[in-house]
Amino acid sequence: MSRLLFGCAGVPNSAQPKTSIAGIERVAELGLGCMELEFVRGVHMGEKAALEVRDMARRCKVALTAHAPYYVNLNAAEPAKIASSQQRILQTARIAALCGAESMVFHAGFYLGDPPSAVYETIKKNLIPVLEQLDKEGNMIWVRPEVTGKHTQFGDLEEVLRLSRELPRVAPCIDFAHWHARTLSYNSYGGFSSMLKRVAEAIGPESLSEVHVHVSGIHYSKVGELNHLNLKESDFHYDELLRAMRDHRVGGMVICESPNLEEDALLLQKSYSLLSSEVRPPVPSREN
Repeated sequence: MSRLLFGCAGVPNSAQPKTSIAGIERVAELGLGCMELEFVRGVHMGEKAALEVRDMARRCKVALTAHAPYYVNLNAAEPAKIASSQQRILQTARIAALCGAESMVFHAGFYLGDPPSAVYETIKKNLIPVLEQLDKEGNMIWVRPEVTGKHTQFGDLEEVLRLSRELPRVAPCIDFAHWHARTLSYNSYGGFSSMLKRVAEAIGPESLSEVHVHVSGIHYSKVGELNHLNLKESDFHYDELLRAMRDHRVGGMVICESPNLEEDALLLQKSYSLLSSEVRPPVPSREN
């Protein structure tokens, strides 16, 4: 993927009925390019329905991705919770692949008071069997741990990039709003640009041609993320993010998670289109 596609997290608010099929059709009608299938409350889609979703997405030329259930914690103390978390990731990956999705996103877990370094090793250890099982099944979907917005959650930028570097077919889901809420920073052209440079350094410059990005307005406090907001109701400098993505030649999917979904997705797409009509600066040096 060499260009940016814009879309929304789940079925657009204006779609009728509220089904994945109708959502894909509405995304295409609006002129957007992608949609994230939201399995956040559970994977409640069978194989037949998944194949129908795939066919509609292909007809409408809408790229798909998916989000796994929130009930995942690969650092849980109880073995049964680890096993159920692994199964939720597998279920999402299987159905998402049948839908024709290119990747699936998940929140990897919580620190639970454990040292972050130990949590990293535990989550990595518990993710490996999931990847091995997908390999056995011939499922080549990208598995993407998300940059999370709360200090209690595993998933700071470096943790996600390290998993992506050390494990096959793992790549980051970069949620810029989450990182802004988590750090109380990274809300300017320079901050966004430094994040993109860090991604290229950590997992290769080619990774910027196929990103999976989440964007929204965000309400936060010193503990991190509280809830998502519409872009214009927040302090998030989406215009500077888009400029940084343009200047770093970023391609892939931008999924809008604002409450108004398609409205902000269209705002992002229009804003980016206007930026793209401007004369671009030279390609940034890898050393900078």
